[in-house]
Amino acid sequence: MTGPNSKKLYDRAISSLVGGVNSPVRADPQPTPAFVDHGEGGHIVDADGSKYLDYIMGYGPLLLGHDLPELVREAIDEAVAAGPMYGAPTELEIELAEFIASHVKSVETLRFVNSGTEATSAAVRLARGHTGREKIVVMQGGYHGGHESFLVKGTPERSRPSSAGVPQAFAEQTLPVPFNDEQAVRSVFERHGDDIAAVLTEPLLGNHGIVTPVEGYHETLRDLCDESGALLILDEVITGFRVGGLQCAQGKYGIMPDLTTFAKIVGGGFPVGAIGGQAEIMQGFRPAGEVFESGTFNGHPVTMAAGLETLRYAEENDVYGHVNELGEHLRSGLQDIVEDHAPAYTVAGTDSMFKLLFTRNGPPETTGHCQSGCEQRSDCPRFRTCPKTGAAVAAGETDRWKRVFWPAMAEHGVLLTPNQFESQFLSYAHTEADVEGTLDAYQDILSS
Repeated sequence: MTGPNSKKLYDRAISSLVGGVNSPVRADPQPTPAFVDHGEGGHIVDADGSKYLDYIMGYGPLLLGHDLPELVREAIDEAVAAGPMYGAPTELEIELAEFIASHVKSVETLRFVNSGTEATSAAVRLARGHTGREKIVVMQGGYHGGHESFLVKGTPERSRPSSAGVPQAFAEQTLPVPFNDEQAVRSVFERHGDDIAAVLTEPLLGNHGIVTPVEGYHETLRDLCDESGALLILDEVITGFRVGGLQCAQGKYGIMPDLTTFAKIVGGGFPVGAIGGQAEIMQGFRPAGEVFESGTFNGHPVTMAAGLETLRYAEENDVYGHVNELGEHLRSGLQDIVEDHAPAYTVAGTDSMFKLLFTRNGPPETTGHCQSGCEQRSDCPRFRTCPKTGAAVAAGETDRWKRVFWPAMAEHGVLLTPNQFESQFLSYAHTEADVEGTLDAYQDILSS
């Protein structure tokens, strides 16, 4: 995938950027990453003029694709022309907050920030301030950004930093449990319930292979939080306004969190984050309360305009019907292919998210399987072998996916996220023909 112009750009980049990139995942493919020149609808074109079907979609924010509809573009241009930013409130902030609150049942008031990491870190700070407690329960394999409270691995008894520079004292306040493991989280509450400020979880593991919840798991988390006085924080940075449409994943799965974190689509492709929830809890943020949260670029007018018009466009143009139909078509096509050529592999995803997991085990029979992505159905023949935790995804053929499969897909003109873990996304700009071409690529590679 990497041509001479990308190699020249990388040679320049390593002199001025750490590792030549501004995020470690962008260092792939190795030894030289490809540099993007521009996007076209559901495609990107690299610095050497090669064109690829793009399923990275900025890691999720680009619900509408690379070519923004005219109404969205006009709103962004108008916001830029009015002045880049002010450090003072604007009506756009109110309008976007009102839109979100009117569609997401659990959200009464919001605070806009600038990234998913800022949103999750502020939400945890608010939970600690609200409860007067310090410990946070997180899911192993969950991803909540680059904050000290979340860069933690291990078990509740032996949690430890997952990055250099994170003090052990931070890790000791974080209790990692396996996703979908009801007994594990019950045990943590039995031991630490009086000290737990919040459970922080994604509605599905969206950055570790796409693992959907088993029936009743989120209800268990809700009950445990209610019984102990902890808050339930739902991280919808990835799933917000993508899974479940305008009601988000919490509407799709019937979850009622105390706080929700958003990012990605809420900014329409511009940097953004948000915390939303019950007004009584949200009032803990200054200036109404005592929990500090502030930012020069909070509620940036260009971002607010982009996010608001993106969501309005999605509401008025059946964007979710289009992308979800494509997602079902793609996942069901993948299911047919793996049944013929790689029966151990697992098709994962929902709505406009998808991933093929290179799992190692699967039942010999194929009848009765989930037909368009693992739904964690207890009556599915694959139920006992399909991944239910982040560790189960990591136990797959992750190196084969990255070193063999990913480059082969790129050679077929299909750009996927560069490892086994990050989700892939469809956009409003993708077409049925794009999906058919993608399935042809999977078929060619998996059958060879």
